[in-house]
Order: sequence, then structure tokens, then C-alpha cells
Amino acid sequence: MSVVRDGIPAAPGIVIAPARVLRWEVPRVPHGASVPPDGVEAEVQRFLDACAYAQQRVRAVQERTARTVGEVEARIFDPQVLMLEDADLVQGTIGYIRENHVMAERAFEWRVLEWESALSHSSHPMIIDRLADLADIQARVLRRLMGMPDPDLAARVDGDKVILIAHELTPSVTVQLDPRHVIGIATDLGTRTSHSAILARSLDIPCVVSLGNVSETVRDGDEMILDGRAGRIVIAPTEEEKEAYRQRDYLVREWEQELVLLAHLPAVTRDGLKVALRSNIDLPGEADSAHNHGADGVGLYRTEFLVVGRATPPGEEEQYAAYRKVAEAFPGQPVVIRTFDLGGDKFPAFLHIGREENPFLGWRAIRVCLDEPEVFRTQLRALGRALPHGDIRIMLPLVNEISEVERSRVLMRQCLAELRAEGHDVPEQFRLGAMIETPAAAMLAPELARHVDFFSIGTNDLVQYTLAVDRGNSRLARLYNPFHPAVVRLLDVITRAGNEAGIEVSVCGEFAANPVGAFLLIGMKATSLSVAPSSLAEIKKVIRSVTYEAAREAVDEALRASTPDELAVGVTERLGRMIDLGKFNGLHSLSGD
Repeated sequence: MSVVRDGIPAAPGIVIAPARVLRWEVPRVPHGASVPPDGVEAEVQRFLDACAYAQQRVRAVQERTARTVGEVEARIFDPQVLMLEDADLVQGTIGYIRENHVMAERAFEWRVLEWESALSHSSHPMIIDRLADLADIQARVLRRLMGMPDPDLAARVDGDKVILIAHELTPSVTVQLDPRHVIGIATDLGTRTSHSAILARSLDIPCVVSLGNVSETVRDGDEMILDGRAGRIVIAPTEEEKEAYRQRDYLVREWEQELVLLAHLPAVTRDGLKVALRSNIDLPGEADSAHNHGADGVGLYRTEFLVVGRATPPGEEEQYAAYRKVAEAFPGQPVVIRTFDLGGDKFPAFLHIGREENPFLGWRAIRVCLDEPEVFRTQLRALGRALPHGDIRIMLPLVNEISEVERSRVLMRQCLAELRAEGHDVPEQFRLGAMIETPAAAMLAPELARHVDFFSIGTNDLVQYTLAVDRGNSRLARLYNPFHPAVVRLLDVITRAGNEAGIEVSVCGEFAANPVGAFLLIGMKATSLSVAPSSLAEIKKVIRSVTYEAAREAVDEALRASTPDELAVGVTERLGRMIDLGKFNGLHSLSGD
């Protein structure tokens, strides 16, 4: 009898193959003899040599990843390099060797356990990734100290086509997988945004994560179906189930080919309402992918890649080149660049901050920029120099007060005046917008609209701040619901305020990438939607399949709903009359993840 397990979809695709269970563990440190006093410094050097070797191996993996997968994915290994240089981890281990006369293996194990204890209180995906990175470097250092070879994954697969089952995969293990043989991945733990999931998508390996104890219940050779689009596995499937999934796979591939044809058709509803459909990007190199998928510009260019993981702030020239490259990729089309959204889970080493009890309610985003004027001014100068190269628009994250906009505007004007005095040909005018991400900003939207040139609604943060639910906390996943009536009512308040003020209202959070969310936003007359390049075709299909009139009626119904289920069911039924929702990615859940 078949067994069905549901998890989180992490990389799309349907495969049928036998299971291969991977037991990947950090080496166990044996109880060894103590180190004599005259051997302590030699033991310290042995540890430092192991760290240097581990760092060399991580850099080698990073370079291979850059060549075979991409520069974006290669940056995933930056935190591991930094960990191996971290004074607290390295010097803490050396302190244990010297103070307790223990072998390097034992001292390093103690220090890692302390780090794990400090990190493991959080279930946020960024922290989970840090734990996976820590496990990666722990395994490398210990194997070197204990004279053990790195695991040979190729020998474990033996050239067969298999679905790999594991408790958890670290980035360096995932990047070694050969998609010709490992055709699917299923893990007990993980999130869609974990580093291993990102690598699986880059390698085009279908993946389902957060399946519970699947690595303990599945045995080598068990036949399985893995559906990375729906987030489901079927263990010991019947012939009827296998045939049903083969047919589903055929229909999905047909649907994907249909979407390719939409790439360069206009995003306009059946009754003539135009909706600008733009792309969210993280790195300059992603501009080409966005353009090829038919984006009408960039609705959110995240700039944190320039600072996260760095010990020194990026210079003006480096930033200018990054901004100019994307602007020139979209001539005549808007490129919305968000100023540094630091804080929360993104703090570079050059910003020194003490521990905060709740960093997502602490020093972050525009607050950091205004408190660190030299870092902010360098970014604004680089943006000013890039203005002549395209329709660049500057967006401030997590705005709560009009004064934050006004102070930023004054700084930008000063930077432009400086640049002109230095001989740069830069304009006097610029477009400055605010990200609306908190209930406070939403309720202040009519007043804020008089001080900015555009709104961009960041629905991911708006949902978590409205519902008091950490969007990265797996324990609270069922409560993180973008279709909560309170969230939808706030979206209506913001879009109305923007429309009445005559400014553009864009939506760049995950809500816009969900077909049901996009349908509601069309009904609210959001000026533009901005989604990941991979979601552009699906959302364009929604826009071209519906009418504004039907979407407006769905909004009116949604605003009367009193529960999330009532709202989601009503809107989904209306949208389902115009488009086959069964084909859309991730619509088994309306969580927006």
C-alpha cells in the first residue's frame, strides 16, 4: 500500500525512481588523551592548519560552483569562508586547547556546540542556513584533524538514477550531486529558501523538503514518486498512481511551453486594463533572465548583495557599475533600486551592533541608512551617477514616518549637488519612493503619498507585521497567511491612497506572485506587479485571462470576508471560472511561500 507524505515544494519537477538514503554525519570525536604542556602550541598549529585546509577546500567548491552553476549560487559559500576566519570560533577553540590541554578535535567540537546552542533557539531560515554552514565546516575541519577522506557521493549513487533521501543536505554536499544520476531530492528538514534548495533549483533537480522523518522510514531501493511542484512524495506507489503522475508531468510540461509563448505579449486584462509586470532581482546578472522572461523593467533591485558578508563597505565605483549595468539592460523601462535593507537577518561585518531581542523590530532598513550617513551617502552618490543611464527610481525600505522620506530626499539632493560640482553630468530631479511594509505606513498612506513619487508594497513584511507572525518560523507557518482579511484590507487602503494621489502603486512581495493575490491586486488597480523571473509568465497568464471588472467584484467580496478561509475560497472560485488553477505552481497552498 502506498504512503503519501507532504512537505514544502523546493524545486519543481516530477520524477519516479528508487530511493537512495544518504547517511551524512559530522564525524564523532573519540575521547583522546590530553595534550602535554610542551605539545600545546603544536596542537594549536595543527588546528590552524586544518582550518586553512578547510577554507581552501570551501574556496575550491565555491570556484567550481561559479563555473558549473553560477556566480549567484557560488556566493552561498561566503558565510563558510567567514566562519573559518571568525575570531570567536577560531580563538575560542585555541583558548580551550591552551587552557584545558585537550586535542584540537575536542576543543573545536566544544566551541561548535556553543555556537549551535546560541543559534538553535531560532527557526528562521537564515539561522537554519547558518547551522547548515556550521555543520559543513565542522565536518571539513574534523575530517582533516582525524585523517578522514571527504565522502564520495558518486560511489554512493553508483551511476543509477535515484531519488536521494537525507535528514538534511548541506550546501557543499548538494553542489556535488550529478543531476544525471540524482534526479530528485527529499529531506526531513529544510525550507524553500535554504541554500541547499537554491542549489537544487539551479541544478534542475526536483526537490521536496521538510518531510519529517522520511529518512528514517524510507529504505534503499523503495520506489518513489517525487512531485517538487506540489511538495509531495509517494512511497511504494501503485501502477495507477505512477500513470497518473506521468500524465500530470506531461500536462505540466505542455503548460510550461504555453507560458514561454507569453513572454513578450503585453500584460493587459481582457477588458483592456494595462498592468506593468516587472521583475525582482538580487544581482546584476539576473537582469538578462528577467528581460528574457518578458519583464517590463525591474520592480525591486535588492542591493544587499553588495554588503552582506563583507568586512568593509562597498565603494562608490563598485556600486555605480552594478546599478548602471541593470539600468542599461532595460532602456526606457523603470528600474526600481531599493537602498540597503540591512538589519534583521542581514548585518555585514562592518556594521557593529549589539544583540537585539527582536531584530526584526529593531535597527534595520531606512533606520540603519539614516544612522550611518557615510554608508548611505556613498550609495546615494552611486545611484546619482547611474541616473543618466536609464529610468532609475530610488526606493526606501521600511518607511514608517514622513521625516524618513524628507531626510533621505535632502541627502540625495546634497549628493547630486556634490556630483555636479565635481563635473558629473547628473540631473537635478529624481524619483523617490517608499516601501509600505507595516500597518503604520499603510494607515499613513494618504499622507505619505504627498511626499513620495511612488509606493511599493512589500507584502512579505506587511503580512508578518500585521499578523505578528515571523514568516520564517516553521512552527507558525499555518498562521502566516497573506489572505487574512486584515492584510487584504490594508492592501486596499494603500492602493486607494496611491490611486487617489495619482502615484504609481507597485507590489513586489510574494503576494503578487500568487495567482489569487495577483487577481486581487488587479481588482485594486495596482499599477504594477513585480515578481521573480520564473513567475513572470504565470502571472502574465493570469492578467491576460481575467477582466478588471471580475477582479473588482472579487475585491469587494474579499473585503466583506471575516475569515481567511472564507476570503480565499470566494476569490479562488471566481478566478477558477476564468483560468485552470490546477496548473499553477504551488497553488496546493495559499501561503504565498
